[in-house]
Amino acid sequence: MEPEAVESLIESGLEDVDVTVTRARGDHDDDHLAATVVSPAFEGVPLVQQHQLVYDTLGEHMTTDIHALELSTYTPEEYAARAEK
Repeated sequence: MEPEAVESLIESGLEDVDVTVTRARGDHDDDHLAATVVSPAFEGVPLVQQHQLVYDTLGEHMTTDIHALELSTYTPEEYAARAEK
């Protein structure tokens, strides 16, 4: 699955989201992806549930089209603080 298609699925499933999906670095096949997802929907939500929200937007693609997804999730405030370091 192309990174742009994964981005579109996440964008359509979460409000006010900023998402970037790339091919994972390293010795991986093309079906290994890395996603950075920034959304206010993650505010006060534990990390495992944040990831579940993203996986829910991908539905069956997680078992059929995407072999692996390195996922980083942030609230806008967390992402901004990370960028300042």
